[in-house]
Parts: sequence; C-alpha cells; structure tokens
Amino acid sequence: MELGVFTFGDIHRDPVSGAQVPPGQNLLDILERARLADQVGLHYFGVGEHHRPDYSVTSPATVLAAIAAQTRNIRVGSAVTVLSTEDPVRVFQQFATIDLISQGRAELTAGRGSFIESYPLFGARLEDYDALYEEKLELLRRLNAQERVTWSGRFRSALEDAAILPRPFPAPDGARELDIWIATGGTPASSVRAATLGMNVMYALLGGSVRNFERHATLYRETAVEHGHNASLLKVGVSTPGLVLRDAPSGSGRAKEAFRPYWLDSMRRISAERGFPAPSGVTYNMETAPGGALFVGNPEQVAEKIVRMHGHMRHQRQIFQLDFSSVPQRTVLEAIELLGTEVLPLVRSELGPASGRAPEEVGQPGP
Repeated sequence: MELGVFTFGDIHRDPVSGAQVPPGQNLLDILERARLADQVGLHYFGVGEHHRPDYSVTSPATVLAAIAAQTRNIRVGSAVTVLSTEDPVRVFQQFATIDLISQGRAELTAGRGSFIESYPLFGARLEDYDALYEEKLELLRRLNAQERVTWSGRFRSALEDAAILPRPFPAPDGARELDIWIATGGTPASSVRAATLGMNVMYALLGGSVRNFERHATLYRETAVEHGHNASLLKVGVSTPGLVLRDAPSGSGRAKEAFRPYWLDSMRRISAERGFPAPSGVTYNMETAPGGALFVGNPEQVAEKIVRMHGHMRHQRQIFQLDFSSVPQRTVLEAIELLGTEVLPLVRSELGPASGRAPEEVGQPGP
C-alpha cells in the first residue's frame, strides 16, 4: 500500500484564527510539506489546479518542478491536471521535463476538475465538456506512446510528423513514457473509460460511505478484463480529505475536533455555491465515523480505516488532503510525519507488500 498527500494550495481565511496565508507563503509551505513527506517515506505528493482567489496553485507543473528538485524518493504528480482546458502537447512537455528533473518520479493525473473557471479563462466552451476531454485524452496518450505524431482533431491545430520532446526519463525496462492516471469523482462512465484504455484510476471520495465506491472499483476491474487488460497490473487510487493527529493526554478525539471547523467551512461554502443542503455537525460525525469518507483520527484509527476500505476497494494507493480549508501549516506537518512514521507501518503490517492484488488476480495472463 502506498500513502501520500496532495494539496490545491488552499488559502481560505482560517475559520478558527481568522488569519489568511498569502499565496507566496503558501507555496513555500507546500514545498516544506513535500520535503517532509519525502523524508518520512511517503510515496506520493500531488498538487492540484484551481483558478480561484482562494487557492494559490494555478500552475501545478511549476510547483511540481520545484518539488522535484528538492526531493529524492517521493513520486510527484498532478492532482489533477484539468486536461479539458489545457494543450496536451504542452502538458506532456511540462511533465516530461519534471520527470527528467526527478529522474523518473513524475506522474500525471488527468481529469476535468471540480470547478469551471478554467473554461472561459482559456477559451473553452462548457458545451464541449465531454468532447474536449475525450479528444485531449486521446491525444495525450498518443504523445506518450510516440515520439513523432501525426494527428488532427477539433480543438487544436493538427500535428504533422511533429517531434514531441523531451521524452520522459527512461524506466528500468527502457520505456520512456509518463505514468498517466485517470481521475474521477465516481461516475460509472469514468471507470469504464479508464478500464477500457487500460489506465490507472484515482477516485476522489468527498463524502458518503466508502462502500459506495466498491461497485466502481469492481466495474473498473471487470471492464479491464473484458477489454483484454491484466487487471492485476492496473492501480486503483483513492483521494480523501483527512487529518491524523495524536490524541491529547486529557482524552481522545483531538484530530476530529481540530478538523471539524475547517471541513464545515469549506463544505458550507461549496454547498452554497452549488445549491446543496448545508452540512451540519451531524453530517460531520457521520463522515468521520468508521464507514464515512473522512479519514480523521489518531494513527491507529486512520490506519484501521484504510485497511477497512481496502477490504472494499482493494486499492494500491491512498492520498490525503490535509490542508482542507487552510488547516494551519504546523498541524499539516504533524499529520504528514504521523502518516509516514506511524500510519504507513501499521497499514503495511496488516496488508503486506501485495496489498493491492486480490488472490484471484495474481498470475492472471496479460492481453
């Protein structure tokens, strides 16, 4: 099992202290988190993309390049790249460059994003929402597989025997391709798309029961097999908000109480924007319960919840947004350290090194 963290660079006004970290300081804080995640043995550090005043990161590749230069072992990638409003050629060049800087540690997670600000900003039409993503994902896959590409489509100029450079850092088997994942909020169509293409999938769990995603992982693996892919070689990842802290000497529940105002702050804001019912303290208690989507607790509780979810999802990677709604830096750093030094060993003691494979999948023939 791989564990990691990700961020969008939240710079909301702190609902507890009222302070607001400026974008420049937040970016430095992100670099500090990445260095610590690398030092404590976590496997992945992701940086997302939003084009709103309450987030500091609009250019994940720039931040990831800085992280790649300051770390040694941890894999670095987007969480996610809003591919629908990007040029796939430029995206590939940026992440291939990060892969060279990091000596083969770069990944790219392609999605459509949870907000729509990038569409008018970059001249894309929401009416083309599905078509944009389909075409650009197809082109990105071509660029990844071929150094010279001839291609034409609706949304960018044609390519005629174009040299696509630089190429990623060579893998041990000599391959020079990026590790590209598909991001989804949990629609069946997204699971089918990733499985049909034989691509790894990352599920974003923002709320509800973790068991709700079990059927998506099952659909993903069954569809992959139907299309001739070796399901045991494909990875399932899960991204969740969360916080891990040691309990206070006076009693338990420190993480749950610390995270409560930040989660409620963001979810009430998002609910107001989208016309959803506002969450309450009762909702929060349900989400932090053993079957809920928030991974909040002491190291033993969070590890137990990861293991429980693995029983449903059989996932190989889980990453956590620890700075949800601007949780303070000192708290985020404490959580990163505990994820690497306490949660990860507990999870591995339960699941072992082959935790992502179901017994019936091991040894399954390839296509």
